[in-house]
Amino acid sequence: MNSILTEDMGTITHVIEFEDNRLLPELFGEHDKNLVRIEAQLGITLINRGNQVAVTGSKDGVTLAEEGLNRLYSRLRSGESLEDADIDAALRMVGQPTDLFGQQEPIIRTRRRQISPRTPLQAEYVDLIRGNDLVFGIGPAGTGKTYLAVCMAVSMMLSGQVEKMILSRPAVEAGERLGFLPGDMKEKVDPYLRPIYDALYDTLPADQVSRKLENGEIEVAPLAFMRGRTLKNAFVLLDEAQNTTAMQMKMFLTRLGENSRMVVTGDLSQIDLPPGQISGLAEAVQTLSGIKGIGMTRFTSADVVRHPLVSKIVQAYDARDAAKAGGNPA
Repeated sequence: MNSILTEDMGTITHVIEFEDNRLLPELFGEHDKNLVRIEAQLGITLINRGNQVAVTGSKDGVTLAEEGLNRLYSRLRSGESLEDADIDAALRMVGQPTDLFGQQEPIIRTRRRQISPRTPLQAEYVDLIRGNDLVFGIGPAGTGKTYLAVCMAVSMMLSGQVEKMILSRPAVEAGERLGFLPGDMKEKVDPYLRPIYDALYDTLPADQVSRKLENGEIEVAPLAFMRGRTLKNAFVLLDEAQNTTAMQMKMFLTRLGENSRMVVTGDLSQIDLPPGQISGLAEAVQTLSGIKGIGMTRFTSADVVRHPLVSKIVQAYDARDAAKAGGNPA
């Protein structure tokens, strides 16, 4: 129950009342750390007493805090826990439909937590993957484009929508000449697919990952090994696609087979190809934009869900690049 207590010179105070006192220690956090985090982000004041929280600040700040706290409380009522990133996500998702956070059926539930979108563009990205056979996720590091794609792949495989997952990445650092590297195929490819493995082990128990790798339900392979194949009944992920050539990208995209989904992720500001070589991802985005059945999500620094400094670092580099493009060296 919310009520306005005071309104003075643009500052208002709302009181939020929560029904279940048992959830409040986790909602507030140890030593009220969650409330302090919200105060710092919104420039408002939060005072908790019993099962009530008084929110004081500007009208917009109070509205954001109120809706954010209600979303977090709904998440706790559904049996989920809270992490620092969830606090930030609740505030980012304010103003979005309530089913995008807190009340949304998660992409996948793990033993530790549920995995759900944490920004509006992440929610859009997940919806595009659900509704399109081919989706491009483009943007800076830390926006969740690879992680969410792996989560969707696991979810669709566990639900029987696809039979297997195929995970690939161009090994540009090795020039794709993996035959000159020591070890078997898995040992050669693993260093380049570490981020994908991290996401797998976050969504599945380690023994299941190992078993599915052994029986072929999860396959990891360098991009060069996709040539000549038709990928049927599979969820196929190509990560770091900015480092594909135009020929490699066309080869990969034309592998799409019956009842398969493809997700292509990359960061066009991190191209490691030789100078003068056009990125296959850049060309594909330009060529395929607007085609029905192909979805594209362009993430920004606002979607970075790592340490808050990462978002600021991305913004700083984007500003520098924009200044250079305008002929105004930074």
